[in-house]
Amino acid sequence: MIYSGSAISVQALENGIAELKFDLANESVNKFNSVTVNELAAATQAIKADSSIKGVIVTSGKPVFIVGADITEFGTLFANGEAGVAEWTLKANSVFNDFEDIAVPTVVAINGIALGGGFEMCLACDYRVMSTAAKVGLPEVKLGLFPGFGGTVRLSRVIGIDNAVEWIAGGAEQRPDAALKAGAVDAVVAPEQLRAAALDLIKQALAGKLDYKAKKAEKLSPVKLNHMEQMMAFNTSIGFVAGKAGPNYPAPMLAVKTMQKHAGLARAEAMAVESQGFAKAAVTPQANALIGLFMADQAVKKAAKKAEAKATKEITQAAVLGAGIMGGGIAYQSASKGTPIIMKDIRSEALDLGMGEATKLLSAQVEKGRLTPLQMGQTLSRIRPTLNYGDFKEVDIIIEAVVENAKVKAAVLSEVEGMVTDDTILASNTSTISITSLAKSLKRPQNFVGMHFFNPVHMMPLVEVIRGEQSSDEAVAATVKLATKMGKTPIVVNDCPGFLVNRVLFPYFGGFDLLVRDGADFQAVDKVMEKFGWPMGPAYLLDVVGIDTGVHAAHVMAEGFPDRMKPDYKSATEIMFENTRYGQKNGKGFYVYEKDKKGKPKKVVDQTTYDLIAPVVGARKEFEADEIIARLMLPLVNEIARCLEEKIVGSAAEADMALIMGIGFPPFRGGACRYVDQMGIGNYVALCEKYAHLGKAYEAPQLLKDMAAANQKFFG
Repeated sequence: MIYSGSAISVQALENGIAELKFDLANESVNKFNSVTVNELAAATQAIKADSSIKGVIVTSGKPVFIVGADITEFGTLFANGEAGVAEWTLKANSVFNDFEDIAVPTVVAINGIALGGGFEMCLACDYRVMSTAAKVGLPEVKLGLFPGFGGTVRLSRVIGIDNAVEWIAGGAEQRPDAALKAGAVDAVVAPEQLRAAALDLIKQALAGKLDYKAKKAEKLSPVKLNHMEQMMAFNTSIGFVAGKAGPNYPAPMLAVKTMQKHAGLARAEAMAVESQGFAKAAVTPQANALIGLFMADQAVKKAAKKAEAKATKEITQAAVLGAGIMGGGIAYQSASKGTPIIMKDIRSEALDLGMGEATKLLSAQVEKGRLTPLQMGQTLSRIRPTLNYGDFKEVDIIIEAVVENAKVKAAVLSEVEGMVTDDTILASNTSTISITSLAKSLKRPQNFVGMHFFNPVHMMPLVEVIRGEQSSDEAVAATVKLATKMGKTPIVVNDCPGFLVNRVLFPYFGGFDLLVRDGADFQAVDKVMEKFGWPMGPAYLLDVVGIDTGVHAAHVMAEGFPDRMKPDYKSATEIMFENTRYGQKNGKGFYVYEKDKKGKPKKVVDQTTYDLIAPVVGARKEFEADEIIARLMLPLVNEIARCLEEKIVGSAAEADMALIMGIGFPPFRGGACRYVDQMGIGNYVALCEKYAHLGKAYEAPQLLKDMAAANQKFFG
């Protein structure tokens, strides 16, 4: 053994060839943590010191190659500020440079995922051979960063400026065919041929058939374009990337500008430029938020696995009560992920609508080449439409998705409970109605939970699993397991009106109504909140959700939380409802909707809206953007804090992820809790005090007051 560590080993093979293997102890994947970086430095020195080594292959002892840097270490590293981050990056880069400078040919065998720092390690090798089962890429922009282990320098020299900009600014994973076409890898082979292919490349280099020294020199030199060609390439890229990334995601633009600065430099100077640019990105609030979201996502998945572990029941047959768009969406999602589902309704027209929805979604997959017609047929065969309960004794879980009416739901649930076995789980796809209340009509309330899908089902990743007062751990666990199996991200919440997502969304709508009452133009409010980062402003969102749905849910919320969600005035939203302006579903809401060239609804301003709401709004008044943001965001954030106080949701990480996945909270802000952290809880509480005259919804909950007094944060 030439070198042995806890992450890397180097051993001699044959004919002077050595193997450097990544195999991080006590981990399921390889990642570049501080231990791995330090061991790469030591392993490189061991190779350089052994004159018998004529070539090196780089491999992985795990099913993946290297997934990237260890993100859990970023918090400590980035706390050192911009100068500290640049210094750390340069130090790490010296390790990769030393490996690249080994005076013998190096070939990496990419057996599985090689992303971020993992692919940067591959770029430090002379040759790259890739398995057909592998993926490569530099996805750092998704964390508000860009490659910092030499990736911007090496990739632009290996595949050219245009391709490198696309890979780095887009952050997409690349399949073997795309990687080979771009020149990012030198060969693609079947998994079982990978090791032999890597050894063969080394032998060809040693025999003089491949000029590995030229491959090394290529990465040490400036980009092979003259000044004018570089300027043209980067000017085109900057315009394109700026349009795609937008103002709220600075990392892609920082990456391109960094690449432009170092394109004409040799490696040493170029690496220094990359380190400085990387450090600038690392200390942005967007990087803090997006890295935090990644960590929160891991925490949510960990919580789901913990919940699933309690499940003893396997869900092999599901059913959905109520067809239509929602029922059809649930049936499609279940069937497409392999779980057979019965779709039951009392009307054949509804069943046709549900099957039509599933067929439409599957047809779209076929058109995009993601499914074959045969696979589409197989998926549809897993959906069994029916008008009766004939086969319900075989069902493990039933998802009720009938109209959002407590009496109707209670009656349907009570009826179906008599048709199933004693251990069948019942789950209600309600968005607001108390699970504990619905359970009163059931003989086996321990088998009953909420399973709130968001619309459209196939696009929205979140499922709220709601624990009623009598819901058993087994019922909750099995429902979480099914949601995961359906390709969704489940978050378990405790029962209350609106549960988590709708409970915090409706104070936001309440803030909008109050602002419009006080004279704000709803269009101006929409524009400000869209600039803040929401995918759509509150008026537009109400139109998309359905104003009739919104008004119904608002009444449920007002009954549950009258002190802060029951208005003492008639709102513009209610005026829309009374005039049957329900939004996109009937073509008229705050906006009117016309079809664009692709047949999708396009919003158009309608003077009638202003005429209708005139009796319930004050004189038109311009509000500063900061006031609009505060008046909408404070009620939402305060309600999140109350949900944490009341243990409706288990953690700040779960709360933030629910908002991101459920209602499109701006990802670059990291969620409501991280938004407060970045503002400073003391500053946030002071802002609440400024607007306290507007009502209880604006009063900071005790949790936030206590945290401000103790100078605490939601996240370290």
